[in-house]
Amino acid sequence: MARVKRGTTSRSRHNKLQKLNKGYQFGRSKLVRQAKEAALHAGQYAFAGRRQRRRDMRKLWIIQTNIALENEGLSYSKFMGVLKTKNILLNRKMLAELAINDMEVFKTVVSEATQ
Repeated sequence: MARVKRGTTSRSRHNKLQKLNKGYQFGRSKLVRQAKEAALHAGQYAFAGRRQRRRDMRKLWIIQTNIALENEGLSYSKFMGVLKTKNILLNRKMLAELAINDMEVFKTVVSEATQ
């Protein structure tokens, strides 16, 4: 049976790791074991960060809508309750978008809900 030399395979795997960890400090960018661990943790942090970004955006939409509603003399929680009972299907993102960019339409939505 022929002898198998595996240097090129492991070298390419190491190069791929180094490319992933470019910009990391100290051994995390150069040494293979530390680089592998750093890449695994970075992937976990990135996954969690994507979930965190969605939470942060929802918080921002609620804050923006609440500020616009305070100008109308309403609280956010009461307004959302009224929207549910009136069966007005607008999500928080759209409400925040209307509150920022199109105040007239937002005021009509508020008046429809409060009637």
